[in-house]
Amino acid sequence: MPFPPGQSRLPDGREPHRAPPTLVMALMDVIEAQGGGEGQFLTPMEGVRIVRSCQEIMPIRNIYRPSLCVVVKGAKEIMFGDTSLHYYEMDCLVVSVEIPAKGRMVGATPEKPYLGITIDFDVAMLRDVMQQLARPPVPSSADGACVFVGQVDERLADCIERLVRISKTPDAVPVLYPAVMREICYWLLTGPHGAEMAKLALPESHTERVSRAIQLLHRKFAETLRVEQLAEVAHMSPSSFHHHFKQMTSMSPLQFQKQLRLLEARRLMVAEAANVSEAAFQVGYESASQFSREYTRTFGVAPKRDVMNFRALLAQARRQTGERLGQLTGAGGSGM
Repeated sequence: MPFPPGQSRLPDGREPHRAPPTLVMALMDVIEAQGGGEGQFLTPMEGVRIVRSCQEIMPIRNIYRPSLCVVVKGAKEIMFGDTSLHYYEMDCLVVSVEIPAKGRMVGATPEKPYLGITIDFDVAMLRDVMQQLARPPVPSSADGACVFVGQVDERLADCIERLVRISKTPDAVPVLYPAVMREICYWLLTGPHGAEMAKLALPESHTERVSRAIQLLHRKFAETLRVEQLAEVAHMSPSSFHHHFKQMTSMSPLQFQKQLRLLEARRLMVAEAANVSEAAFQVGYESASQFSREYTRTFGVAPKRDVMNFRALLAQARRQTGERLGQLTGAGGSGM
């Protein structure tokens, strides 16, 4: 639920954590430089994206990469498997493995739009920073989800603000971006969630092992894969692998694979104009009717109707992007 104005606590009982005005201004500067409005705003830094929305968007199912997702204004919800997490202003969502999930902005309006930034992790950099720590965090022994919510403190907020400001000087990106990213890794590893971050950085941790199996699922989602095959890639027994996989993703390997298949089928129907039967067979289904049933159960609407709705959303996003680019071209700007 969104945070009601004037209320002293968040719906989960925590004290509200307000975004620094300078961070909000930095993000809005980038947005306005691209023509303003709402949608996704790219930056010269690969894996860094800014999002602004003036409306409460229905849950969109997608693949979340290992990343840091920060709510600067508003609220969001993410749903994966049987788990649902809400996060609010100056909260961050940390995703440690690639996972299919649904995300949505909550309570966004033209008067109080959602504003956020997503920063993809460089696992090699995170690992390198951890190796240089005098007292590296010890990964917690308890199994937990590969997605968790934390608060953005002043130091991390400062890094994010500097990252955004760097994006306005593309020539500075190759020199300054890696240094700021290393600082972000440092504060995450030495912060209150360092033990969770260490699971992502440490070789041969359960997170890293399950990630290898997830990579295989991504590569061969259309094939029939047995748990024994995935467990072998993860260097675990089948029972141990199944347990850790379920704890991390809130779904079984079979459910995970099904999500990947359905998302790819949607892409084929939307981007490549495949019909329902063609998409079903390309992603590994033997029965188009079974595919349609599972697709409807997952997305809440039949494939043809969902594709029409999704194309309409994409067309709206393209129009907004085109308007931004047109305004920039007319003004002689470069977009950054």
